[in-house]
Amino acid sequence: MLKSQREALAAQIRQAVAALGAPVDTLSITLERPRQAAHGDLATNVAMQLAKPLRSNPRAVAERLVEYLHQHAGEWVASAEVAGPGFVNLRLAPAVRQQVLREILANPEGFGLPSAAPQAASPGSAGSATPPPLMIEFVSANPTGPLHVGHGRQAALGDVLANVVAATGQPVAREFYYNDAGAQINNLALSVQARARGIGPDDPSFPADGYRGDYIAELARAFLARETVQAEQLAPVTASGDPEDLEAIRRFAVTAMRNEQDQDLKSFGVRFDRYYLESSLYSDGLVDRTVDALRASGHAYESDGALWLRSTTFGDDKDRVMRKSDGGYTYFVPDVAYHTTKWSRGFKRVINIQGSDHHGTIARVRAGLQALAIDIPLGYPDYVLHKMVKVMRGGAEVKLSKRAGSYVTLRDLIEWSGDGDLTRGRDAVRFFLVSRKADSEFVFDVDLARSRSDENPVYYVQYAHARICSIIAQVDPALASDPAPVPATQEPARFAPLVAPSENALMARLADFEEVLETVVADLSPHHLCYYLRDLAGDFHSFYNAERVLVDEPGLRAARLGLLLATRTVLRRGLGLLGVSAPQRM
Repeated sequence: MLKSQREALAAQIRQAVAALGAPVDTLSITLERPRQAAHGDLATNVAMQLAKPLRSNPRAVAERLVEYLHQHAGEWVASAEVAGPGFVNLRLAPAVRQQVLREILANPEGFGLPSAAPQAASPGSAGSATPPPLMIEFVSANPTGPLHVGHGRQAALGDVLANVVAATGQPVAREFYYNDAGAQINNLALSVQARARGIGPDDPSFPADGYRGDYIAELARAFLARETVQAEQLAPVTASGDPEDLEAIRRFAVTAMRNEQDQDLKSFGVRFDRYYLESSLYSDGLVDRTVDALRASGHAYESDGALWLRSTTFGDDKDRVMRKSDGGYTYFVPDVAYHTTKWSRGFKRVINIQGSDHHGTIARVRAGLQALAIDIPLGYPDYVLHKMVKVMRGGAEVKLSKRAGSYVTLRDLIEWSGDGDLTRGRDAVRFFLVSRKADSEFVFDVDLARSRSDENPVYYVQYAHARICSIIAQVDPALASDPAPVPATQEPARFAPLVAPSENALMARLADFEEVLETVVADLSPHHLCYYLRDLAGDFHSFYNAERVLVDEPGLRAARLGLLLATRTVLRRGLGLLGVSAPQRM
């Protein structure tokens, strides 16, 4: 049921309650879809809530409500009946069910979204009527190797969430934080230097904490060949070719790995508005200023030659070292500095999408921000933590990539899943990686992703879209190739013939689209959209198997064609938000 219709029906029930003499100010009216379609379109437990204030049996209250609705709400309710201990089951009037088709066809690109979605505004802009800007930081991989499947899950989660947030009218910025400073970057440079000197990963003199994948040898060859590399928002770097120049190797290797990651993300359909460099926090002096501010706030102290943050004051389980006895900062200090920049740039809400191994950083980063006493609210930033992905191929777990050396790369997964077709592989990987709740374990079955069967969810949904295009093409080939439905007459009578159970089920599912998008944003859970599209495709396939569209009777034929156009619109829109293609032929 459309949200506006649900609210209007709830108002009708509230009037019925008032007519019974019961208080309505604190009454919570819920309308839920029964588990069994035979029980009606919606059900409410309001009679059981009223039993005590009315001093009556719940079923007796329900019977009085049903009588009122039959007399006064015929525009909305075709029938109502009492069920169980006092539930009221409702069957909607046909015109109410069919309203969703008129709304979709009248506004195919805006259906399911706020009626007046504001335009995005720049952070900190004054006098704007837009909602406050939201930042989503995701992927944020160290530029020390190719992106792995965990990064892929972050990329899919962050990009889809940003797509839906933006579609619902919220200004959103996508940011990638590059950890281009610290020990791991030094290990990358030392690893490339060793390969440039002809030292292999099995040699005892190879760096103990070095990176051993084949890509290190590729970087060394490119460096010795004096190649030029460039990454997003960075100046080109030309290799010196001198294997003894460690700083030149570091600059070249970091830029080359950033470029490779950029290319993989582009092929995955992911873009960012800004790439923020960890190194800039040091070069701009922000890390030092943040530490000075924490000392000035009285929440830092010296002990055992180290500088500590009294993070237990803000809910952490123990105090944390900020500056080690050797003078180096621990990794959470630049994280605190970085988040002060998010706040100062006008992002009053921030969502970080990271692996579950980052769970321990949440309390200390939030504690550091509170210790600064700069009016950052408690609970800033929000986090979505995802669990890692297990990859299965040919019935066995895949743990290693020849190129990466120690993990399966995102590129591997796309190539395997597409079986040579990169678009098909990207579609499968994007859909699969957001099809489960982020904090749940996920097994990515490559063989399932490659299959062309109903068991493959992305194929199942895409096939529903392609099948609709095929049917429409039989009426007018031009309609099948047009990504948007054609304008349709909006007279209520146009869709009056749509009363079959499979038609009602499909229209009810279409009407859920708006609430699904709201749930994705409210719960930060893109998997709800995947579930919805799978259910919508299932309802369409059930309709297709139960009813013929191209019947001889003109009125029924036109009504069912409108139902297909509306279904195609929502399938295409939903797949688009997932970053998945909506093929017209399969």
